[in-house]
Amino acid sequence: MAFTRLCSLADVKEPGALRVELDGREAVAVVRFEGEVFAIEDLCSHAEVPLSEGDVEEYKGAPTIECWLHGSCFDLTSGRPTNLPATEPVPVYPVRVDGDDVFVDVDTPIGN
Repeated sequence: MAFTRLCSLADVKEPGALRVELDGREAVAVVRFEGEVFAIEDLCSHAEVPLSEGDVEEYKGAPTIECWLHGSCFDLTSGRPTNLPATEPVPVYPVRVDGDDVFVDVDTPIGN
């Protein structure tokens, strides 16, 4: 695993998401919800719009981020959509917080 520092924890509101651009890759949304930090590819699998612009909330007992365009929610632990119209998952990545720094391993997506 190769963790890369993406941002400061203080840069991400609670609850909320921050879009982080990476060289040569899809952007990542670093997400805070109820004291936890998640990382998910910042692109809805249905509408191809940034997920970081959507609401972060609990949906059917899971932490999710909602696509602002059509309302699909994605489970932040698995990347799987929890409702239509999205049917394809979005990659999620391992996260490590060290002090105020958020590190993400974008080379090792968590299986979805």
